[in-house]
Formats: sequence, C-alpha cells, structure tokens
Amino acid sequence: MPWEGNSDFYREWSHHGGILANSFLTAWWPRQVLPNQHGNAETHHRDRDTGERTTGEAIAPALLAGNRTTHDEDIAAHPLDDAWFRQRSPDLSRIEVPLLSAGNWGGIGLHLRGNIEGWAQASSPGKWLSIHIGTHFESFYLPEYIEIQRRFLDHYLKGIDNGWEQEPRVRLAIRRADGTATTRMENEWPLARTQWKKLYLDAATHGLSSEAPGTAARASYDALGDGIDLSTPPFAAETEYTGPVMARLWIQSSTTDMDIFATLRAFDPSGKETAFVGASEPVPITRGWLRASHRKLDPARSKPWRPWLAHTGVEPLTPGCSHEVELEIWPTSIVMPKGWRLVLTLQGRDFEFAGTPGRMLHDHPGDRKPNVFSGTHTIFTGGSTASYLLMPWIA
Repeated sequence: MPWEGNSDFYREWSHHGGILANSFLTAWWPRQVLPNQHGNAETHHRDRDTGERTTGEAIAPALLAGNRTTHDEDIAAHPLDDAWFRQRSPDLSRIEVPLLSAGNWGGIGLHLRGNIEGWAQASSPGKWLSIHIGTHFESFYLPEYIEIQRRFLDHYLKGIDNGWEQEPRVRLAIRRADGTATTRMENEWPLARTQWKKLYLDAATHGLSSEAPGTAARASYDALGDGIDLSTPPFAAETEYTGPVMARLWIQSSTTDMDIFATLRAFDPSGKETAFVGASEPVPITRGWLRASHRKLDPARSKPWRPWLAHTGVEPLTPGCSHEVELEIWPTSIVMPKGWRLVLTLQGRDFEFAGTPGRMLHDHPGDRKPNVFSGTHTIFTGGSTASYLLMPWIA
C-alpha cells in the first residue's frame, strides 16, 4: 500500500526530465537520514518511552562515516539512467500481490507519477489506484483515508468479506480551480472516455488555441528570466482535464543545450492565479521538465499521451538550429470554470510562486553550468514547426 511514494529512482526521485533535482536531496539527507544513522551519538532523536537515543550504541565518528555513502553526491555523479539507477528501481512487473497505490495531485516532483506508473506497471490481478488532494501527511491520517486503508487491509490480511473486491479500480479526487475536489470512481487510467485535445502554441499572440496558427512564428526569452506565458482564451464553458499531459515543442538554443521547465497554471477572470495546496508547498496545476540533450525517446515505452525519455545518452543541440522535442508533463485533474484561463509558462529555470521558495528545485551548479544553460531560448509555432500541448479533455 504505497501512499505517496515513487517508483522510478531516476525520473521521479533525482532527475526530472534529465535535470538534477538537487535541493530536496541536499536538505533531506542531513535533516532526516544522517541524524538517524545507526551509531550516531550526536543525534537529537530520543525514544519516547525510554528517553534513550534512537540510533543505538554510539560508533566512533570515523567508523560512522565509513558505514555510509553520500547519497546526494552519488546521484550527482550519475547524470544518466545507468546501471546504478537500474539497481535502485524496482521491476514493477514482478509485483503480484494485491496493491492499493495512493498518489497526490499536489505531489508533482515526487509523490504522484510513481504511484500512477507503479500501479500501471504492476502485474497484480487485484490492484487499485487512488489519487487525492491535500498535504503529504494529512491524507494518510484523515478518517476518510484511514477507512480506505482499513477496508483494503482487512480484506487481504484478515480475510474479511467487506466487498472490497467490488470497488472500482480507480478512485480520483476531481480537483476544481478553487482547490476543492469531489470524489469520482473510474475503471481505468487513462480514462477510456478521454478525448485528447491539442492546444496549439502561437508565439505571435502568446496564445493557446484548439486551432493551429495560420502562420509560423517564434518567440525568444532569456533562459534564466521569467520565460514566456501562453494563454487560452477564457473558457466558454466549464472544462475538465483529467489524465496525463504532454507537449511537443520546436525549440532552439543559443548554446548546446536547453533546460525546459513547463508549468500549467490557472487564472480567474480578474487575472488572479490559483496556487493549489500541494504535498509540501503551494503548487500550480502541474509541471513538466526536459533537458533537450536528453530528448531521445524509448519508443517501446512511449505512449501518444506519455513520451518516455530514454536518458541513456546525451545529444547536444546545434546552436541556432531548431529541434523537435517531446515533454512528459505530470498527470493532473482540474476543472476550469467558465471565464477562467489556462496558461502555459515556459522557462529555463524553476517556476516559483512569489514569496514562496520552491522545495523541489534544480539549481546544482555542476549540473547547470552557466555557459550552457543561461543562453537565449526560442520557441517555434505554426506551419511546419507547430508546437502544442496534448490535453486529456473529459466530456
């Protein structure tokens, strides 16, 4: 019963789209791992019942250091999805036991994709997917979710005939633009009734439209600046998108590489943006990432609605030349009210809400060398370089 976990050590834990996600690791390692290492005499953690250290008998500092590896440095030393990562990611097809996988729409960057992919790739004949909203901790402990856990475990661990096996296989919190959600039961993922709708980018108008632009255009931005915003017109009627999202973009860089940070955002008729409650911080609708030199796809694992990046080699860009890339944007659920707008923000750095520092940042100086990742980026649209979002419209 993985509750807000991850299943791909490279794509979810450490490298989003091939970009090293360093800030969480460098904070998590000294805060949560080192103080709990067995033999650490300096730990501040104490057993509630005995008052003793939770780390057991003290070990000499030199031996303590020799008993561990430096996790964040190890990850930084492996920029590709190599054998080191494969040893640390499970073969999900070997999972055959009953499975309840619970993810969080607000867990983009860590606690969402893995729950969905883990559920999808598991071989379990009895498997259920549940996706909720809220913070990382509250969803596990609220009565509604405790009851879900109890019914699943009672059935499979105690043999109680409580009707669990008749539960629909997918339980989704359908999230609305005001941050609330309603529960809806489904039978598969992606939803069988999904209508895949293209929203074409228009660099000339900075728009997103269901109609491809009549003429080709381009727009450039400073990689480390605010990027470019592309917006739909106000929705004429309430519109739901629930499922995976992807983008096909024509891009150009003034350097030999380009990091693409794609963010989907919601704005009300007055122009105010909604920041949703996330697992650990306020979040936009969803995000996607890609290091353009990692653009090679694994055709065997790619789907029309979810490209699978191989991350097995580096193919530098030719400065000043256009290249076609596909981005995996993490799944989402959002109901956009009439009059609201969907905005796609493209940047060469992390998107952050004003006054709210991000937790899952990608700013490792060794991974993002300024001479490579601080150039000028260009997006091409229309004509033979039509760029678009593929959105999961639910009627």
